[in-house]
Amino acid sequence: MNSKVSFSSVHRKPLVDEVVQQLQKKISSGEIKPGDKIPTEPELMEQFHVGRSTIREAVRVLVHAGLLEKKQGFGTYLKHGAMIQEPLDSRLRRAEIMEVYEVRQMMELEIARLAAERRDEDDLAAIKEHLDTRNQALANKDIKTYIDADIRFHIAVSIASKNAVVIDLYKSLSVFVRETLASIFANPEGHDPQTDAHIKLYEGIRDRDPAAAVAGASRYLKGTIEELFGETN
Repeated sequence: MNSKVSFSSVHRKPLVDEVVQQLQKKISSGEIKPGDKIPTEPELMEQFHVGRSTIREAVRVLVHAGLLEKKQGFGTYLKHGAMIQEPLDSRLRRAEIMEVYEVRQMMELEIARLAAERRDEDDLAAIKEHLDTRNQALANKDIKTYIDADIRFHIAVSIASKNAVVIDLYKSLSVFVRETLASIFANPEGHDPQTDAHIKLYEGIRDRDPAAAVAGASRYLKGTIEELFGETN
């Protein structure tokens, strides 16, 4: 194990989860490679600023997950063939904004189509409620409420798709959409909220017209990408 690999001390709870997460990140980034020996218990205790029991429990979790193996008298190693998938939120934080918006574009067009085909009356009511709140907040220049309502509107549309995986993926993505909106409104001069396009999306879903819903979604996505990057796809 390369002694140059270092960790940050942990302060949030639960401590075991924090230690596990940092070790996983080192593995997924390649800093700890298959066959590498991880630091000793005392070294990990010092770097994480936690007790021996926390380190032992974190290592036990990763051994049980099949990532680490203990060799009696030699230490703990990353198993050969061990693979770990980087958590989605971590991967998104490393992504370029354009990459995130390309993913958003792919997802939201399909979400719009599915929502128009599968929505029920409760879905439609929730979408309309958040759309109305969004538009009213925009008129009142209430930026915080506008951003919250915009995110809730799009999550409600994803819920109408009736695809649980899509819903979870979009909720993860929405964290970064929120950050982008907040950065836009830090300097809102010239911002186009694409209100008409959002209304068209709602109307397409209301009328069970997938093509119209997709057209509305495509319109506001292209407008947002043009605003952020000065280009459209």
